[in-house]
Amino acid sequence: MSGPAVSIVTPCLNMAGFLEQAIRSVLEQDYPAIDYIVVDGGSTDGTLELLRRYGGRLRFVSEPDRGPADAINKGFRLTEGGIVAWLNADDYYLSRSAVSEAVRAFTEHPEAAVVYGDGVWVDEAGGEIGPYPVAEFDPARLAQECFLCQPAAFIRRSAFEEAGGLDPDLKYAFDYDLWIRLARRHRFVYVPRRWAASRMHRATITLGARGGVFREVLALLRRHYAYVPFRWVYSYCCFLIDRRDQFFEPLRPGFGKYLLSLPAGLWHNRRHPLRYWNEWRRVMTWAGFLRRLRGSPLGRLFG
Repeated sequence: MSGPAVSIVTPCLNMAGFLEQAIRSVLEQDYPAIDYIVVDGGSTDGTLELLRRYGGRLRFVSEPDRGPADAINKGFRLTEGGIVAWLNADDYYLSRSAVSEAVRAFTEHPEAAVVYGDGVWVDEAGGEIGPYPVAEFDPARLAQECFLCQPAAFIRRSAFEEAGGLDPDLKYAFDYDLWIRLARRHRFVYVPRRWAASRMHRATITLGARGGVFREVLALLRRHYAYVPFRWVYSYCCFLIDRRDQFFEPLRPGFGKYLLSLPAGLWHNRRHPLRYWNEWRRVMTWAGFLRRLRGSPLGRLFG
């Protein structure tokens, strides 16, 4: 099939153990017009030797950068495809037709700036954990959660450049930030097809630096919406107390964590304290409050 060139960038730093699967998933796509570049941040784990083996089928650069967002921006500047996407070194495309199906969706929806498909979570060995929680697009929902599977998303270059690209100062939530900025002016189209695998393992930045992820997302929501929903505040309070990653170690509710989420949420929502207070108290019914109180050390103390 003929169609617009698609530029795919893989940012990489010491991910040799996963990188080859990502590379092969791009090179095995059935779409012919793909410009693929790996932007390495200066790996020392055998990544460069691996990239040289594929040197005739992809381009790569290796030099220090400011992080993945900076590397992705750099990669897009070195390419010219009218459609762009990035695939992290530990993720991979599930379908050989992912790119061609994305191009077809752009053709059918010329007004769309982003098309995205379904994804699955996989573990370190590639075993499927479960479906990524992707949803039909609703810009208002972005104020609550990021529901796009990033490796299953493709973007028109013109919209990406108009938005100013990725924010290189962000280390974890730069994709969430981009979706919010793009959604203010552009349409997104969801294609219910399994396009990509998002690998979850202890070394991935979303789990390995969980505290940093929470702090960056909370700051992002304050900047874009001037409000941080209860669910984010509460999850962060739970993490601060028990340090669970809330993926392999599921969130564990607690009465003390719920109480902590009130002052924490009021502080994060200093401009909208009444809105947060109302959301906080709606979460807990009176019966639920008494039940948790009786199960807490304070409740046992007072009988």
